[in-house]
Amino acid sequence: MGEEDYYLELCERPVQFEKANPVNCVFFDEANKQVFAVRSGGATGVVVKGPDDRNPISFRMDDKGEVKCIKFSLENKILAVQRTSKTVDFCNFIPDNSQLEYTQECKTKNANILGFCWTSSTEIVFITDQGIEFYQVLPEKRSLKLLKSHNLNVNWYMYCPESAVILLSTTVLENVLQPFHFRAGTMSKLPKFEIELPAAPKSTKPSLSERDIAMATIYGQLYVLFLRHHSRTSNSTGAEVVLYHLPREGACKKMHILKLNRTGKFALNVVDNLVVVHHQDTETSVIFDLKLRGEFDGSVTFHHPVLPARSIQPYQIPIAGKTGSAEESVLPFHHVAGFTMIFGSYLWNLQVKLEPIVNLLPDKGRLMDFLLQRKECKMVILSVCSQMLSESDRASLPVIATVFDKLNHEYKKYLDAEQSYAMAVEAGQSRSSPLLKRPVRTQAVLDQSDVYTHVLSAFVEKKEMPHKFVIAVLMEYIRSLNQFQIAVQHYLHELVIKTLVQHNLFYMLHQFLQYHVLSDSKPLACLLLSLESFYPPAHQLSLDMLKRLSTANDEIVEVLLSKHQVLAALRFIRGIGGHDNISARKFLDAAKQTEDNMLFYTIFRFFEQRNQRLRGSPNFTPGEHCEEHVAFFKQIFGDQALMRPTTF
Repeated sequence: MGEEDYYLELCERPVQFEKANPVNCVFFDEANKQVFAVRSGGATGVVVKGPDDRNPISFRMDDKGEVKCIKFSLENKILAVQRTSKTVDFCNFIPDNSQLEYTQECKTKNANILGFCWTSSTEIVFITDQGIEFYQVLPEKRSLKLLKSHNLNVNWYMYCPESAVILLSTTVLENVLQPFHFRAGTMSKLPKFEIELPAAPKSTKPSLSERDIAMATIYGQLYVLFLRHHSRTSNSTGAEVVLYHLPREGACKKMHILKLNRTGKFALNVVDNLVVVHHQDTETSVIFDLKLRGEFDGSVTFHHPVLPARSIQPYQIPIAGKTGSAEESVLPFHHVAGFTMIFGSYLWNLQVKLEPIVNLLPDKGRLMDFLLQRKECKMVILSVCSQMLSESDRASLPVIATVFDKLNHEYKKYLDAEQSYAMAVEAGQSRSSPLLKRPVRTQAVLDQSDVYTHVLSAFVEKKEMPHKFVIAVLMEYIRSLNQFQIAVQHYLHELVIKTLVQHNLFYMLHQFLQYHVLSDSKPLACLLLSLESFYPPAHQLSLDMLKRLSTANDEIVEVLLSKHQVLAALRFIRGIGGHDNISARKFLDAAKQTEDNMLFYTIFRFFEQRNQRLRGSPNFTPGEHCEEHVAFFKQIFGDQALMRPTTF
């Protein structure tokens, strides 16, 4: 399989840790994405590594027995270690605080601690087989304060750090789940819900395994994912992932079912809002996108893999201490959490590669729907747009229109959000409403300058492309912008006009202007003025446009001069009868900047003739400050080229 075919890859810099063995125990903390290597119960050292930690944390602890669980609080301020089923030990890692250990025993009698979760830098939850206990840690007092507790029989638990929700498995079948949400010292009990178990033979008792449940935040919503190894319907083969939406308020509801179409052992990741399902037997993975349209049966949406199954791109790891090019291929992973995974003695981040997906998803509309939801999508989308306008992969106009509409839909959403924010700030709501935030411009927002710079400007230069197709594409983009009520930037209209002029399609240009297909603007009017020598009616069209715009004549002249359209500026000023009062120096400056000597000669001669007509002498007066230009004229054309006064 070529490298261009893999759409999943591992990060370039994995976290390496010492393998688990009788002396070394390894623990993974999902909240901080840290791996703990504990040697001899901590007596000979503890090493903590995370994906973003440049320097690992190393320390020693007294060996007080086997470590069952070890985690830092958020920001690595306090270390918690569970060695027994009744207590958790704490140690401060805060400067100027005592580093002596202190211990908290669970409050419920005869309860056994299943584990614990940090919900902030100083708040921790003990999960026992008889309920949960929510504590505040007081590091300076080396003690804990019970904030709240709740009693119920617990089989196992799961924690989602992004949403600070703990899920407790209850009942004999283990399939009734009770969620709790934690925030700033408060614990909220959310409505419990039941996971539908697949039908099982009478001889076996069905139950919900912790291995088949995951929690993840997808597109800002919290979901409980249940890996159902056999469908509830007899006519369907293969396993499926059932997604239950867990809102902050209201009941949990079954929303989506991901059809895996195969059986065996699976593992799950969520990367960039995509559900990635790994199949152990075939060593391949598939991805699902909840935002892509699925099959809705009235209550649940069924989804199929977005792309064909592929392996994760192989990664070669040099083995330290060996000579030659000995390398160890990545072993099958045994732990998956969020977007991290553990292979052998390495902790990796899983990443989605967008470039290979472009060729694996031929439907451009569906491809755009997929790409617009990804974090790093901008350059890939622009390359897709360029590709569909290339000679070899040219798409049909309806497909191009669909792509432009999808881009401008996102663009318009952002513009509207920006406008609403600006109006709220103007009305003073930002002070009264702290929740008001400026909209974030994601990579999915491609504005007109992006499309013009990276796609359209290069597209119109392609000589092999039929000009009718080029114009149709440009007009399709403008049509899409108008449809979403986005003001079209003048440079897009200029691109259309230049393309029409290049192919002598003046009749079409006339129609576009006459029926206001191209919107009036000052730069557009100036461009039309410059076209007078190619197409004489352009002069009148530009004057009519300027009249509609009620634009100051001086501004028009300035714009034309700034674009080095010196003759067009002169024609315009003569057309409105203002040529006797204009500054000769301004026009001579502009003509000189063009580095076109014949243009400079023409402009210089025009003003000499104006001087002769108005003052009876072609010479410039000292007040006009044109000495520099007279000297330049003499240098290029000689003294004899100067106009002689006419005598009668």
